[in-house]
Amino acid sequence: MITPTRTARTDEPASALLGTLAAQGASGALSTEAGIVYLAAGHVVHVESALTPDIGDLLTHSGALAPDGWWEAIDQAGRRCRVGRQLVDSGHLAAGALELCHLGALFDAAYFVLAHDGPALRFRPGVSHWLGAVRAVPVDTVLRESRRRRELLHRIWPEPAIDLAPLARVPGPDPADLPVRRSRTLAQVDGVRTAAQIATALACRTFHTLVELRRLAAAGLVVHKAPAPGPFLAPAPATAPVSAEPGPAPRPTAPDEPDTALLRRLLHALEAL
Repeated sequence: MITPTRTARTDEPASALLGTLAAQGASGALSTEAGIVYLAAGHVVHVESALTPDIGDLLTHSGALAPDGWWEAIDQAGRRCRVGRQLVDSGHLAAGALELCHLGALFDAAYFVLAHDGPALRFRPGVSHWLGAVRAVPVDTVLRESRRRRELLHRIWPEPAIDLAPLARVPGPDPADLPVRRSRTLAQVDGVRTAAQIATALACRTFHTLVELRRLAAAGLVVHKAPAPGPFLAPAPATAPVSAEPGPAPRPTAPDEPDTALLRRLLHALEAL
């Protein structure tokens, strides 16, 4: 077996490099402009993106897990990359519930990471995600599901800016006349939030939120306010002490602490550099 080595940015699409790494049975982290794909023995074990809620957001905002239980697992097992195992072993979360949430977060993030199939930035062999092993997914399955989602969303409404830009409401029918999930989604559109922020507020998987937002756009009830931004914000000044290694968002300690999604965008901006 060929041992994968650290790679710098190439013009090779991320999907093609993922296929190569899968054939090699590689383990490590593949960075793109929109996120990071984690591999173990050639299978995808986690994907994270600043454009989607992370698994901690989904678990705690939905009420499936108390925030204290999440941070306790981070503190006790984050450095050992066994946060998922700690949640189950401590009784905070059932194994089935963790697996379902993990797969939902994985496929949501993979949609954005592979949406435009841009070039991979670099591959770091041996790097593991702090969540640890939950469920490994074949690379082919991740690529096929990302393509299926992209095609479905295009059929509903062919404007991808809806996925990224702040969204605003357009006067129209009473939301009470809409299906329940669509009405709840529309109620979160405030001219500021993006699809990912709306998904976090609803404690809902991003793809399900995107489906409803594109249906609302097709009905003329939602528009994007500005051209879609890039997958991350401008990088922080060189003096900012931001770690280049992936990790869980920091525990909130004060009401005015920076938004964790912003920190993740800054992290990915540094990864791109």
